[in-house]
Amino acid sequence: MAEGEGGAPMFERLGGTVAIDRLVEAFYRRMDTLEEAAIIRAMHPDDLAGTKQILKRYLSEWTGGPKLYSPEKGHPRLRQRHMGFRIGDAERDAWLLCMRGALQETVADADALKEIDLALTKLADWMRNSEMRG
Repeated sequence: MAEGEGGAPMFERLGGTVAIDRLVEAFYRRMDTLEEAAIIRAMHPDDLAGTKQILKRYLSEWTGGPKLYSPEKGHPRLRQRHMGFRIGDAERDAWLLCMRGALQETVADADALKEIDLALTKLADWMRNSEMRG
């Protein structure tokens, strides 16, 4: 992810490890509780502890923080890792609903919020692997 104003990595602009942890917890809380997210909640295990740790490690590295994901998992290859799941417009929209709500809850820097939302929207669009659904 690109550095923002002043050259600071997004990781720092978001608030570091504590902020990534809060973001991921808020994201999965929404996935667990929002009716609109049931379509993507069903793709996850009942116990989200391991899944949360993976996303925290990924987002830390993706935003320019400590490399916690690739030493353990290798190159992210996100689309390849998610090919076992049908991801169309409905799944993308549910994921973005949860992530945008979590971002609104946890990111105070308005410019950083806009930048990460744009980057995550592009990522979510790219992750689609099935015919778009209405």
